[in-house]
Amino acid sequence: MVIDQLSIPTEAGAFDAIAAGPEGGRPVLLLHGFPEAAVEWEHQVATLGVLGYRAVAPDQRGYSPSVRPEQPAEYGITTLVEDAFAIADQLGWREFDLIGHDWGGAVAWWAADAHPERLRSLAVVSTPHPAALAAAMKTDEDQHLRSGYMTEWRQTRVTEQRMLADGARALRDIFDRRVPPSKIDEYVQRLSEPGALTAALNWYRAGRPGGKIGKITVPTMYVWTTEDVAFGSVAAFETENWVTGPYRFEMLEDVSHWVAEEAPEALTSLLVEHLSAH
Repeated sequence: MVIDQLSIPTEAGAFDAIAAGPEGGRPVLLLHGFPEAAVEWEHQVATLGVLGYRAVAPDQRGYSPSVRPEQPAEYGITTLVEDAFAIADQLGWREFDLIGHDWGGAVAWWAADAHPERLRSLAVVSTPHPAALAAAMKTDEDQHLRSGYMTEWRQTRVTEQRMLADGARALRDIFDRRVPPSKIDEYVQRLSEPGALTAALNWYRAGRPGGKIGKITVPTMYVWTTEDVAFGSVAAFETENWVTGPYRFEMLEDVSHWVAEEAPEALTSLLVEHLSAH
């Protein structure tokens, strides 16, 4: 399957994206995490395209050079959610399936809360429901320690310098050798561009969401992996209590946080099953 390169114009700017599948296929939007890009979803996009879906994965705000505002306040969760729907609107999608990983997963949860009528289904990889995560950070010492990096990364400029020093060793180490070296090289190259890493880190620096997220009513699948260093089991198991629609929980053993690239076949199979069920 040939993967297309797209430029999707919105009022915020043009989002770069990868896409596969027939134009009239069932629409699926895939949102990447930090410190990756749309190509995180390369395997999933290609497979969904072969199966007749129209799969599109954008480089999100800060990752697309044409949508890279400088102020952290311009990376708030409400704005990120608006970006997702603006992309869907530009593609002509009234209703679509939404898939997200890591920060893309957080955007996906908030999107499902904000506009459930727009989503046919939701699938989130790694990131627990935000309310489940917030509770775990307060009550579970393990999750509190796991989330310590968020505070560290909010240190403006210091983090960028440390991550990019010595051939971007610290940035490379985040992947814990679980992602193919060629992909890591691509991510590092992208984030080494002037302003790119700061833009990506601005997702952490934007501040907490202004409102509270509710329970999710759309059909939802949540995929958690036992070797995820960022998200522990307490928040993962609590997530089901924040979904009132049809819910499916999948746990992948011995897989790290970088699911889409470390276990592409397993994850894609789960996603296809979920889409087929709804």
